[in-house]
Amino acid sequence: MRLIIFGPPGVGKGTQAQILSQKLNIPHISTGDMLREAVKNQTELGLKAKSFMDKGELVPDDVMIGIIKEVLSSERCKNGFILDGFPRTIAQAEALDKIFEELNIKLDYVISLEVDDDEIIKRLTNRRVCKNCGAVFNLLIDKIPEDNKCPRCGGELYQRSDDNPEVIKNRLKVYRESTQILLEYYAKKGILKSINGVGEISDITEKIYKSIGVRS
Repeated sequence: MRLIIFGPPGVGKGTQAQILSQKLNIPHISTGDMLREAVKNQTELGLKAKSFMDKGELVPDDVMIGIIKEVLSSERCKNGFILDGFPRTIAQAEALDKIFEELNIKLDYVISLEVDDDEIIKRLTNRRVCKNCGAVFNLLIDKIPEDNKCPRCGGELYQRSDDNPEVIKNRLKVYRESTQILLEYYAKKGILKSINGVGEISDITEKIYKSIGVRS
């Protein structure tokens, strides 16, 4: 199965993508992972991307699209994939369609996890990250020791600087503005599945399974 997953920060997109990846035995591919892998392997496109990343600039579309094409045409994606973090614009979506056409790939579904802004702000302001191992926890659902140490490795937990209400509101505003037109783009293709992302993780997973015709 070949999927794209959308969702604003804090919606639980990564969690659901990982569950789907294991269930369907297909890779979860995020743009961040793709870039890091290309840079690590020192591919031609990876080195191009690194030159922009080192300057703190966004990787241009043509480089990013080239990296995505390399990944989607690789052996690991032969049975499907879950693409996360791309596309972000109509131009990128159209370029991705061309890649699918060239590689003879049929996109099955676009999953959009929907959660209102107040819930997302509540989730993200309660998020804590371990400085040592990078594990992510949430004060609303995870049992955090009183000494504020990571339950996994004992490292110090901290709150990311961008996990404050004003920054989160701006990130959500940018997301809504850029993504809404993309959802309409895929809705017109008849492959968009909008899923209510509020509730227990397992319940949300079941909604996704049902929407894409997968047995739990």
